[in-house]
Amino acid sequence: MASRKTHKIYLNEEYPCPCRRRGCLVPITLTEAFGCNRCQQIFVLEENGYMIEQLSTTYPYRKAWRWTGNRWSTANASIGSNYLPVAILIVLVLLFVLLPLTMHYKNNIIFWALSAVLLTLILAFMFWLTYQR
Repeated sequence: MASRKTHKIYLNEEYPCPCRRRGCLVPITLTEAFGCNRCQQIFVLEENGYMIEQLSTTYPYRKAWRWTGNRWSTANASIGSNYLPVAILIVLVLLFVLLPLTMHYKNNIIFWALSAVLLTLILAFMFWLTYQR
């Protein structure tokens, strides 16, 4: 099994691109940065050479990776990387709460049908936000 220990990233070496586009990170002369020869992204060294951070990004938080010796691991994994499962879980919990209420109040079926449609639209919107670029 491969080690999960973080290794120092050296500017005189080449590494695979962490964006999973089969590119290669090559050092940019006179800077502490790397450029991918495939996806044209620029990555700078952070935390004394133990982490790289993507510069040009459309995400609200910059992506960062650590080198484990043979692959990149995400450095700042947060709820943003698990956004879709959390969104699905929230909608499912709301459905399980609303479903018993619909059985109790059968005379307001139009209200509950609209609530279900609204929850579905919220899930679709969250899914769209998660995977847009």
